[in-house]
Amino acid sequence: MIRSLLFLISCLTILNTYAQRTLIHCGNLLDGKGNNTQPQMTIVVEGNKIISVERGFTKQSGNDVVIDLSTKTVMPGFIDMHVHLEGETNKDQNIQRFTFNDADIAFRSTLYAKKTLMAGFTTVRDLGGSGVNISLRNAVNQGIVIGPRIITAGKSIATTGGHADPTNGYRKDLMGDPGPKEGVINSPEEARQAVRQRYKDGSDMIKITATGGVLSIAKDGSGPQFTDEELKAIIETAKDYGMHTAAHAHGMEGMKRAVLAGITTIEHGTKMTDEIMDLMKQKGTFYVPTISAGKFVAEQAKVPGYYHPLVVPKALEIGPQIQQTVAKAYKRGVKIAFGTDAGVFPHGDNAKEFAYMVEAGIPPIEAIKAATVTNAGILGMADRIGTIAAGKLADIVASDENPLTNIKTLEKVSFVMKDGVVYKN
Repeated sequence: MIRSLLFLISCLTILNTYAQRTLIHCGNLLDGKGNNTQPQMTIVVEGNKIISVERGFTKQSGNDVVIDLSTKTVMPGFIDMHVHLEGETNKDQNIQRFTFNDADIAFRSTLYAKKTLMAGFTTVRDLGGSGVNISLRNAVNQGIVIGPRIITAGKSIATTGGHADPTNGYRKDLMGDPGPKEGVINSPEEARQAVRQRYKDGSDMIKITATGGVLSIAKDGSGPQFTDEELKAIIETAKDYGMHTAAHAHGMEGMKRAVLAGITTIEHGTKMTDEIMDLMKQKGTFYVPTISAGKFVAEQAKVPGYYHPLVVPKALEIGPQIQQTVAKAYKRGVKIAFGTDAGVFPHGDNAKEFAYMVEAGIPPIEAIKAATVTNAGILGMADRIGTIAAGKLADIVASDENPLTNIKTLEKVSFVMKDGVVYKN
């Protein structure tokens, strides 16, 4: 018995000795913790984890594999806190609501997921779809589909006629009366039921539409759409089930109510006031701006027939304001997270948000940290992603130039590793 045990220990020792390591030689390293690049560093990866970060270019030994990024700037994989992987903007999107089956949505979502990963985004937060996004997350986790790690809200929660009511714009005989199962609530009791349903469906977190929106086929784009009691019920129940919360919000009153109720993140935040900014600082609420979406819809609204007539005036009014709001919020000290609303614009263009943030006065290093360490913290995953350090998952990207001097280089990353697997090199 003792001999067998000793033999087993010996075999395990030999296997460990010859376990394959990947040595990533980095010309410059931005590890997500410091504000400056570190020249000539090596990231040592074993399996799906980083086992060490070493100064200089560590020499290859045994069966080590070397990845030469000695002319690149290497960073943690990016995290986008606001995407919609089930669909993508096009002029026929309203017709597709009636002609696409879940299978049609699912097949297309796999393409959008792959584009997102190839753009350097190794983790995303999907903030609402039909529920196919839950199956997409599972398929990625099982290795069936190539894509980023997905934290999903499943189906968003709205009020009747609210921004995420799935029957907005339908004929009366098709509207029906969607309820908590479909994500439509009209009381605190239904609010709790809707959160519990999302949990049952397999959602990771909760998304609500606290105000009207731009792309929903409804006239109002900014009015509040939940009572204080409904918001309290949603957020408290989400906490009970271990889920954080995000609120789509353009208008002041709905945004303020969500912040006071304890929402984790405000999405878009177009008409955010100084009072709301100060409340967000007090409450620790994060702001996810989605400048990319604002700019895209403002431009597309000028194309005849691209959007529904009810959408056009909202897009022209709200879209151009977001970047200015971000500039004010950052100066006032609001905590900024990185999110784009990809799907409202083409997937794979997520990194354009970096340059828009810098245009708004956010230093390049802060924009990069927003997309890495900050977002990892919001997701409760700071022990696994967001920085390059021993023990973290091997989510690693690289750019040809130094993004601290040319932020637009991030729009064409040249290397992507997720969970220790190289997807782009």
